[in-house]
Amino acid sequence: MDEPTPSILLLKTKSIPNDGYDEFFIQNNYTPTFIPVLEHHFHVPNLQSIRSQLTSGALIPGPGRKYGGLIFTSQRAVEAFASVLGKIDGATKTQLQTLQIPIYTVGPATHRTLTSLILPHLPKAHIHGKDTGNGENLARFILEHYNSLYPDPSSSVAKPPLLFLVGEQRRDIIPKTLMDDGLPAAERIGVEEVVVYETGVMTGFEEMFGARVERERAVIKRIIEEGDGEGWVVWVVVFSPTGGEGMLKGLGLLGNSQGQGQGGSERNEGGEERRFFVATIGPTTRDYLRDKFGFEADVCAEKPSPEGVGKGIERFMKEWRAKRGL
Repeated sequence: MDEPTPSILLLKTKSIPNDGYDEFFIQNNYTPTFIPVLEHHFHVPNLQSIRSQLTSGALIPGPGRKYGGLIFTSQRAVEAFASVLGKIDGATKTQLQTLQIPIYTVGPATHRTLTSLILPHLPKAHIHGKDTGNGENLARFILEHYNSLYPDPSSSVAKPPLLFLVGEQRRDIIPKTLMDDGLPAAERIGVEEVVVYETGVMTGFEEMFGARVERERAVIKRIIEEGDGEGWVVWVVVFSPTGGEGMLKGLGLLGNSQGQGQGGSERNEGGEERRFFVATIGPTTRDYLRDKFGFEADVCAEKPSPEGVGKGIERFMKEWRAKRGL
């Protein structure tokens, strides 16, 4: 008899036309379902300010230059910046097309978005950091790489700060690392953060997710009654802190009034064996669930990619099955 195929609930909007998570999990005999969590809204005043700065030469070498490069850690920030670039024309557009600046990013998904949306406007730019995996590693990479572009602190060419385009919810590990007072002054890198999009929980997410969970519970109950449910589990992959509380409520994994979760244990609140497990895309979301709700995710991807999530789940399931002699 074939081994049961785990269902995977991906708490994200499915990317169009192709989604790497959909393709990866289908190829690896999972059944992916996408449940949108986030609503994104561009921060129009800040984007207008960025456009004004770009047309004033903020990235162009010369007396008006403010920034020496860009940092992106989310696809939404890339989309927001691309919306600005698409509205620039004339001499500024021509100047930007010849601009050779470093663009730093974390993770292959954001790298792909940069390649498709930004490079048409900045074809001479160089994208770095695709394989760094998280903000901490990216910050260390930037310290080494960006400082190598300005090796002589006594040079008349000053090291300009980097422009970091962010959402309203983000960790501060990158600016803290780059501007750490513990670094020699010559090695510190200035960072200016600008919020270019805002994020909230999508209306109806909790109800939509709860309904899907109940549907999966019914499937589990049926196959167990049929005697085929030994290895059947459902995975939930969480891509951001937003919606974390609704997700835990839907799974019944929020415990007592102090908010202590049931993650990491093998049984849920009712004493039944857990059949729903949670994987996070990286440490930011893992730490949020831990710190806010006392919930320990079952898997934290080492890299924010389909392969990173898949490897973490594979290791977990190997141990889970071994304990049960499956």
